[in-house]
Amino acid sequence: MSEQQLAQFARTHEWRIPFDASPRPLAGPGDARHVTHGLAAAGWKRTSDPLSPQLVLTSPDHRYRLDFTPESGMFAWWRLWAEPTETERSWAAGFGEFVPAEILGAFTDALIAPPPQRYSTPLDVLDASGWLIDAGEAASSPDATCRVQRHADRPDDPRAAWHVEVCDPDRPRSRLWHTHFDAGTPVHLVTAFVTALADTAPLQRGMYDRTAHHSVTQQRSTVTPEQIIEAHKTRLNTLRTLARAARRHSTTATAVPAPSAAARPAPRR
Repeated sequence: MSEQQLAQFARTHEWRIPFDASPRPLAGPGDARHVTHGLAAAGWKRTSDPLSPQLVLTSPDHRYRLDFTPESGMFAWWRLWAEPTETERSWAAGFGEFVPAEILGAFTDALIAPPPQRYSTPLDVLDASGWLIDAGEAASSPDATCRVQRHADRPDDPRAAWHVEVCDPDRPRSRLWHTHFDAGTPVHLVTAFVTALADTAPLQRGMYDRTAHHSVTQQRSTVTPEQIIEAHKTRLNTLRTLARAARRHSTTATAVPAPSAAARPAPRR
């Protein structure tokens, strides 16, 4: 993450008049750098051809890979893959063209941060947000434009797949964008995504930014361009600190093995 890249982000936003766009699932993709800058601050590197329109970012430990393919003919413009480890299975997640960068960023931020010791399930979060819960396996937003569904062989199976679908308010069966999480996706990551999805706070967009639907309401925001830029820098600093702490913890855990039986003092007789 270079000063030049931060300066370019600032130049993009300092002249724009921010508008509050709501509801947020329909607010449009926004600035993709909300996602890519966050990962870069955590040490992810670009591993794709710099002249290619496709962007590939790889985590420092090479376990995770994020692909961003704009103008893709596939349903997913964003795809994230996780390689298996000795204790975790592989998994993948895909995100459609109009997923707001801030909502996707909540998912990638949770990937960088240490897993919480306690967390709610996605359906618990949506229930608390006033969504309609259907048989404990799905939830629909109050305006019926968003649906989150759990797919598992058994109700108590923790390795469920999750599907998020956002539809046209005028044509409920016409999908605007959707997201799919494989069965191996850690639940706290899915929870972070749906928490951001269900948040009723508006997202800031420029006057002529693309939205997912014409019904999105836009009002002049009380948030200033300077505040947007400063919030971006603060978030990047937080993610950088979290990533460094995680790497130190991993290095310490690897470098300090448990004492062997030969190294332990002999018991007194």
